[in-house]
Amino acid sequence: MSVMKTPGVYIVEKNAFPPSIVEVATAVPAFIGYTAIAEEKGQSLVKKPRRISSLAEFERFFGGAPPTQFTLATKPDSTFKLAGVGHEIRPVGTRYRLYHGMRHFFMNGGGTCFIVSVGGFDGSPSAGELVAGIATLKNEQEPTLVVIPDAISLSDKDCTTVQDAMLMHCSDERQRNRFAILDVPHGDIGLDGDDDPVKAFRSAIGTTGKDYGAAYYPYLDTAVIEEREVDFSLLDPAGRKVLGKAVKDDPEAAAVIEAIAATLAAKGDDGDKDKPKEKDKADKAEALPSDPADMHKALYAGSPSYKAVIGELHRQINRLGPCMAMAGVYTLVDNRRGVWKAPANVSVAGVVKPAVAISHEMQEGLNVTPQGKSVNAIRSFIGEGVLVWGARTLDGNSLDWRYINVRRTMIMIEESCKLASKALVFEPNVANTWVTMKSMIGNFLTSVWKRGGLAGAVPEDAFSVHCGLGETMTPEDILEGILRVTVLVAVTRPAEFIEITFQQQLQKS
Repeated sequence: MSVMKTPGVYIVEKNAFPPSIVEVATAVPAFIGYTAIAEEKGQSLVKKPRRISSLAEFERFFGGAPPTQFTLATKPDSTFKLAGVGHEIRPVGTRYRLYHGMRHFFMNGGGTCFIVSVGGFDGSPSAGELVAGIATLKNEQEPTLVVIPDAISLSDKDCTTVQDAMLMHCSDERQRNRFAILDVPHGDIGLDGDDDPVKAFRSAIGTTGKDYGAAYYPYLDTAVIEEREVDFSLLDPAGRKVLGKAVKDDPEAAAVIEAIAATLAAKGDDGDKDKPKEKDKADKAEALPSDPADMHKALYAGSPSYKAVIGELHRQINRLGPCMAMAGVYTLVDNRRGVWKAPANVSVAGVVKPAVAISHEMQEGLNVTPQGKSVNAIRSFIGEGVLVWGARTLDGNSLDWRYINVRRTMIMIEESCKLASKALVFEPNVANTWVTMKSMIGNFLTSVWKRGGLAGAVPEDAFSVHCGLGETMTPEDILEGILRVTVLVAVTRPAEFIEITFQQQLQKS
């Protein structure tokens, strides 16, 4: 207070309590990928992180679904049959996964998130663009998860480049407040063949930042896109021609269905200008419904082959990587239980089944490995649905950072204390400041302990805070303006393996 010179009454107020620490948000994903548009009020949002909280907001700023296309071709050895003949449906061009992944994210409890659009659907995705999208997050404080669903649409080499960049970004010493969720590329291939996707993933991914990321396998057959959203427009001209022929060969097809199939086949010839259209196809087309929706309904009702193709298209377009759903699961678990609860033994919503059925024996090689690069399984259990059945980071052999919830809890504690401690920068490096620092951090950790985030019967068993001359600092530290605080915490770890011992005893009565 000022020096008292005039007689009178002076009021002096003193703070009775230390500054408080506010817990930072823990489940704010940043999604990076390609979108239909990227605009807000006439201003471009390309490579500019935009905060949203609903699918409606995403569609307003970034547009809707990508123009996904497939082709249909005969393949005698295929198990997918049309009129007794093997056929194959495969994607044409690039599959852009962000939009459908966003739908799956919100189905699984997702909320506030950031979107970084790196471009539209008019070009080819590249590792450089996605890595540049990661760099835009360096100036954002709020995101705590980094997810790139379009990484698995790249070549294997480019996918590894992007995933390594995600881990590097999250573990950067200037950042260290984020966690990466990765898909295992080719997650629809089983583990028992020569093309083991998990083995290839472990060989390709680097070792930097392993404790700041987790990988999930396999892909998921979802119910994100309803079957009524799927029709023959998803097929390219060549595929429509093959479909038209298959429908015409249906013995159950009625006359009108045959006519529509002829039109469908004629439309398939649009991409081949060298072939003249047959006159009978054109004649039949005159009496057909002009609305594609009506054509789809008629074909679906009258042609088993067409219905089978739509079912296969529906299955393939709904096959998504698990990273977006897992971002929603992280958000749901954090909001309901806290970041210290492992995001495992939790149902994944909107999933019909995993693309690969994983057995108990198969998961042994995923969870525990000599290289330490653990991969978390998503499994289907009878009577329980589809569950996340793993809670390990990629640093699975580390006793410190083996578990996802341990790493993310430490990120939350560190970031919360870091932000609150800025208020004491340039304060006198004396005992009063040291006591304030200890009280501030101690009160915060007590609240975390009370909610189950730290292990211990009493607070003294759960954490301790040390700060002071001769304890954490030397006189030279004080001369150099350094205030050192040491915090010890006992973070809760999941009961990953439960052993119950049964033994017979002698009859006592």
